[in-house]
Amino acid sequence: MKAIQAIRGMKDIPPAETPVWRRLEDTARDVLAGYGYHELRPPIVEKTELFRRSVGEATDIVEKEMYTFADRNGENLSLRPECTASCVRAAIEHGWLRGRGQRLWHIGPMFRYEKPQKGRYRQFHQLDVEALGFPGPDVDAELILLSARLWRRLGLEGLRLELNCLGSREIQQSYRDQLVDYLSAHVKDLDDDSQRRLGSNPLRILDSKNPDLRHILEAAPRIVDCLDDDSRAHFEQLQAMLDASDITFLVNPRLVRGLDYYTGTVFEWITDDLGAQGAVCGGGRYDGLVEEIGGTPAPATGFAVGLERIVALMQSGENVPAPLAPHAYLLAVGVEAQRAAHTLAEQLRDVLPGLCLLVDAGPGKFKRKMKTADRSGAKLALILGEDEIRQQRITLKDMRGDGGQVSVARSEIAEKLQASIDFND
Repeated sequence: MKAIQAIRGMKDIPPAETPVWRRLEDTARDVLAGYGYHELRPPIVEKTELFRRSVGEATDIVEKEMYTFADRNGENLSLRPECTASCVRAAIEHGWLRGRGQRLWHIGPMFRYEKPQKGRYRQFHQLDVEALGFPGPDVDAELILLSARLWRRLGLEGLRLELNCLGSREIQQSYRDQLVDYLSAHVKDLDDDSQRRLGSNPLRILDSKNPDLRHILEAAPRIVDCLDDDSRAHFEQLQAMLDASDITFLVNPRLVRGLDYYTGTVFEWITDDLGAQGAVCGGGRYDGLVEEIGGTPAPATGFAVGLERIVALMQSGENVPAPLAPHAYLLAVGVEAQRAAHTLAEQLRDVLPGLCLLVDAGPGKFKRKMKTADRSGAKLALILGEDEIRQQRITLKDMRGDGGQVSVARSEIAEKLQASIDFND
């Protein structure tokens, strides 16, 4: 019978990699707590209409990439392709925006049916950070400073920040008309994907990675030249705040992001170390989304971090966390000792919080059990045999030092372990 394998584009994260993930997740939680953001855990499945109204009918995500299905009641549902819409929907549904702002974050899997490649999977993981109900550039600056602090805490270097301003919906429509007029004059030189987008989502053409289009796009009208006074002032204040905080950035007039709900500031953190998948974090302002989903109009801004890409950067650097080894390995030889092993292990865990104690399982001779204890990476081996049971003692063997061993009274073993193990290591 053929073995069942994981779905294409949905990969396992093996135990050898999970320490890196855990370090990333724990660091993110600490940084977010320091800025007063609170965790939200929305469902993975939402009504398809939520993403059609928020992400946009003409986006690749909605047109081609969502996992959508009808449930038994015939309701159209989708696995979430991103989480901003879910956070906004939850805030509206539970009345969290009535007269106050909300700082929220979520971490978890997202789903998009696209061509799998390094750094881009059909099930992928994101950290989403959302600030709802705050209109000023100060919160835009806060989010960028927060993300910069996260990179520092993770020891990541070489990330560069790019900014742009997309203005209001009215500005975008006026600019869209100018851009379509310009690109239509070059339609024969556009690739198939850009020609398709010309009638539905022309701003996305600016984000094309096709080098043959570079000279056309560089000469295209710039949305920053179309901004009104309010949008321009907001964007200039943001830049001044970043300058004051020594955050280096580049204004990229072709940065548009891939979702329809963005207005005003947009930004990306980019690396040159991951090939084509260089954007590791992106976001911006989406001041019309709360109303679009059905809430009372409210400003909002946020960003998402692609965790697979951050993990890849962490793994390419130094000080990659190794899988955690147990502090001690308890091996029992003989039927009576095996019966007593778990009782002893539970007593030690009771009195030594933080102790990682691995208990040998299954039959085998003493030599095999010692080899297994060594492979576990444990610092100490606790040996429980018939003699130890009779004498109420434990043999304690150093597995990582000089290899010596001592016999310890069972009543004193917890104290001996406490003195021998660094629980902060």
